[in-house]
Amino acid sequence: MSDIIELIANRSSTRGYTEEKLSKELIDILLKAGLAAPTAANKQEIHFSVVDGKNPILSEIEAEKNKLRDIAPEKSFYFDAPVVIFLSADKEFYWSPVDAGIAVENITLAAEGLGLGSLIIGCIRDALRGEKESYFAKELAFPEGYRYEVAIAVGYKAVTKEPHSYDVSKNVTYVTSEE
Repeated sequence: MSDIIELIANRSSTRGYTEEKLSKELIDILLKAGLAAPTAANKQEIHFSVVDGKNPILSEIEAEKNKLRDIAPEKSFYFDAPVVIFLSADKEFYWSPVDAGIAVENITLAAEGLGLGSLIIGCIRDALRGEKESYFAKELAFPEGYRYEVAIAVGYKAVTKEPHSYDVSKNVTYVTSEE
């Protein structure tokens, strides 16, 4: 199995991180992976906001998420990772959600290759696109006309989890020609 296929097969979402900070060099590698992702029409409209895990804006987002969901979870949405990267994109560009998904997957694979854990975060979408959307966009330094698409928590793993299993016969259909 090639290294990249093995990396994909072994990756799982990390829901617990050590307090060890990530170096700027590691963060830059992750960002380069995200920036290298293809975008529709080569628009390159994805913006990356790197937030320190201790930044109070994360608590504000957590509070807004909990208010909207009427819940009080045991852990923060980013599981106290030392870094959370928010991907925002041009809200008028039809393909932005797809482009952000490709970029965030590049970051997860780069993180795994570097021995880091990661967690793709979508659960805060309602909070970041709700009545406080403008406030959060400003605090997270999204460019004008951009909005939240997805986020990713990254750090050194404090917990590990087995990769998920799947059933090819249930999840895959081959549509072939009659030749």
